[in-house]
Amino acid sequence: MHEDSQKKKDPTEFVNPIDKDKVAENPGLLAFPHHVGSAVIRPEDEGKIKSRALTAMRDQTQKQLEQIRKQAELLQQQALEITQRMQISEKIYMADIPFEPFVGHSYHLYYHNKENKYKMMMIGPEEWGKKVPENLEFIATVKLLSDYTWEILEQKSSF
Repeated sequence: MHEDSQKKKDPTEFVNPIDKDKVAENPGLLAFPHHVGSAVIRPEDEGKIKSRALTAMRDQTQKQLEQIRKQAELLQQQALEITQRMQISEKIYMADIPFEPFVGHSYHLYYHNKENKYKMMMIGPEEWGKKVPENLEFIATVKLLSDYTWEILEQKSSF
């Protein structure tokens, strides 16, 4: 009888009724649902993912290209202003300047009709008193910049 009691199983011992080959040891690491109550795992629509990524990429690159375009326009405008300042400066340096101009000071450019040339003066058009002499036509008030180009502060006629 003693052998019969050993053959009988202990009622407190758990026996899994599911075959060991059909049970995962670490079910949380599986890439697919392993039981009916698992979260649904659906394959991603690759077309949607690529479409969203392309839309975001195009939007971002368009913003960057627009920013670069604006910077290029600004640089182009600055180059134009420097070119104009250079051309004006060349004309001014061809004028008669009977004094040494100082950086940061303003002077007045006139056209002398009888002599047919430009003249730089320290006297502005409103400083002549009753009226500017007949032979002088006021052209512009200019300021000498530190790079020895001239900035037009006021312009009365085409220059």
